[in-house]
Amino acid sequence: MAMLLEMRGISKRFGGTQALDNVHFAVDRGEVVGLLGENGAGKSTLIKILAGVHTRDQGDILMDGRPVAIHNPQDAQRLGVAVIYQELNLTPNQTVAENVFLHRPQRMSKLLGKLGFVDRARRARETQALFEQLGIVGLDPRRKVGELSVAFQQLTEIAKALAFDARLIVMDEPTSALPDEEVEHLFAIIRRLKARGLGVVFVSHRLNEVRAICDRVVVLRDGQNAGGLPIAEASDARLIAMMVGRPIENLYPKRPAQPGAVVLEVEGLTRRGVIEDITFHIRAGEVVGLAGLVGSGRTEVARAIFGADRVDSGTIRLNGRPVHIRSPQDARRLGIGYVPEDRKVQGLVLGMTVRDNTTLTVLRQLARGGQFISWPEVERTAQRYVDELQVRPPRTDLLVGSLSGGNQQKVVLAKWLAANLNVLLLDEPTRGIDVGAKAEIHALIDELAHRGMAILLISSELPEMLAMSDRILVMSEGRLAGQLSRAEATQERVLALASGKR
Repeated sequence: MAMLLEMRGISKRFGGTQALDNVHFAVDRGEVVGLLGENGAGKSTLIKILAGVHTRDQGDILMDGRPVAIHNPQDAQRLGVAVIYQELNLTPNQTVAENVFLHRPQRMSKLLGKLGFVDRARRARETQALFEQLGIVGLDPRRKVGELSVAFQQLTEIAKALAFDARLIVMDEPTSALPDEEVEHLFAIIRRLKARGLGVVFVSHRLNEVRAICDRVVVLRDGQNAGGLPIAEASDARLIAMMVGRPIENLYPKRPAQPGAVVLEVEGLTRRGVIEDITFHIRAGEVVGLAGLVGSGRTEVARAIFGADRVDSGTIRLNGRPVHIRSPQDARRLGIGYVPEDRKVQGLVLGMTVRDNTTLTVLRQLARGGQFISWPEVERTAQRYVDELQVRPPRTDLLVGSLSGGNQQKVVLAKWLAANLNVLLLDEPTRGIDVGAKAEIHALIDELAHRGMAILLISSELPEMLAMSDRILVMSEGRLAGQLSRAEATQERVLALASGKR
């Protein structure tokens, strides 16, 4: 029997950039195929060609062995292809049921249906029936999508795909914003889809998850096929070598710490209903991990220290002296930087260049006499950090929005390195970036610590947290639930504290 989907010899060029060059990709019924590659490898372009967002320059697409034409998203939908993007495509002010049947409204029968009246009761019943097929519990079809967690929003997207009889579902980084307990729930639903005979394409940078859910993997590199492996043969080392074209000797290059004096002290930090009585310290040259489940208050602690959110009580000391931080500007002047979890919304100005973003925090220092900006000095400063952090392409004149996720994150870090900090708060610094860029950012974290910077590291990836931290603080429901030394810390102990167990 012919494969469910075959893409043969797909090529696509954007101006002077060859995004895809003779790429082959296939998925069968009841199969989960991992699609891997560094940022910029061509994964997104291939997916968008399949979804009808882009048209191919060359190559063939076959469904069930027959050539098909996909010129727009409607063509893809008619063929049973659904793509669930990392940025979910839902309308937050409508209900779950309205979103599920957005493209196929459940009309009333006879005249009322012809007049456009929707059968809300039928829509709710059919939405609930889809949830039951997928094993989804606790999701009310009448709730507004904007009120849902990311996990429930993703489940709504999956139900929406099934509502128009999708036979192939592409999931682009579906676990990037999910806590560990929700990832396993998603995997259970993927297994149900597989058992029903659907094909699933699973795009992810998390290799442990790829091995947990996929039957085989296909790797792209520089717009070309780099190879494919059955999952039993897909070790980290082999996958990384295929993705980056070289072996990465150490994904977590952490050297033994030599902590100095206490730089940052937080005592009794409280924001009512959000965080309560947070007390800890970080020494010079130390990486302190802040772990916890999504919603535990980790990000809120970082934002409170940085002055982005108000606090009701508590004291912050820098080098033993109490400081008052009422805004991010105060934090910046005191030598505190913050790399937020959403780099595109909070960390960068996407419509500005790499040069402009890199020097945002130091423009006043680069101004002659505090008034006139020295543009040659701006360029030299930006180029210095672009070179030091190996931003690719190594150009300061490019719009930062045109860079891959990993390179965008390097620009966020460059912005703060230029500011000559004492304390750096890192919130999910490697979320959504490829394994090569992860290794580079891990090496940078280690280097900054060895230069004497005090670093607070927030991460939902426990292997990263365990490997890069000298100590780990664990939060649960807005409070610190405990502290673990590097020697004591295991995934089991961290999760036990995070879930409220001692």
